Amino acid sequence: MPVLIFFVAHWYLSLFVQTFYLHRYAAHKMFTMNRFWERFFFLLTYIAQGSSFLSPRAYAVLHRMHHAFSDTERDPHSPHFSNNAFTMMWKTKDIYNDVLNRRVEPEARFEGNYPLWTAVENFGDTWMSRVLWGTAYVLFYIAFATQWWMFLLLPFHFLMGPLHGAIVNWSGHKYGYQNFDNHDKSRNSLFFDFLTGGELFQNNHHKLPNRVNFGVKWWEVDPTYPVIWTLDKLRIIRLKKVRA
Repeated sequence: MPVLIFFVAHWYLSLFVQTFYLHRYAAHKMFTMNRFWERFFFLLTYIAQGSSFLSPRAYAVLHRMHHAFSDTERDPHSPHFSNNAFTMMWKTKDIYNDVLNRRVEPEARFEGNYPLWTAVENFGDTWMSRVLWGTAYVLFYIAFATQWWMFLLLPFHFLMGPLHGAIVNWSGHKYGYQNFDNHDKSRNSLFFDFLTGGELFQNNHHKLPNRVNFGVKWWEVDPTYPVIWTLDKLRIIRLKKVRA
């Protein structure tokens, strides 16, 4: 039981920081927060993603490229230019590393207005950090696993951040229905997106990229939105007023 609780907790905490901090804050700035809370959620992102920590800067740049070039050859992670989800992930990894390590210079429109914390970002990308987190996961499983098959969950922990991204980018541009004609292949894969925190309302998001609630129809439930609404009421963040 402790292993399954740990797996579910890691899945949803990692998912939360990706959709809340990396996507809706770093890439889109749908809301604002002061420096203390920006650093707090930056550190939480590092802890939650652990061995698969993703740089807010690199994430923001790639995601802005994705919106600008959606489902074209210049899209860093369109499933329509890869044979399978694994080759798409590998292509995305290469582009991500080029941006992260500044081996390429992105267009100026994709840069800026994202959180920076160089010390955490640099350490989070080291092999030392990734191996230490991976070792911690393994030791936890050794201590608490009661069945051999539980160890098969470990690769999900190692690659949690990229795995969430792969599910969203593959499914959200291949399977489901469309509310809007966005001149791309974005789709809404689920009516109630509890598995990826609202991220699989891709068709809605591509039509309304600054809308903080990814659900549009009354029956489309974005489970991350009530959390964001609550944080706004607590004045931890401040939602921007935008037209739908």
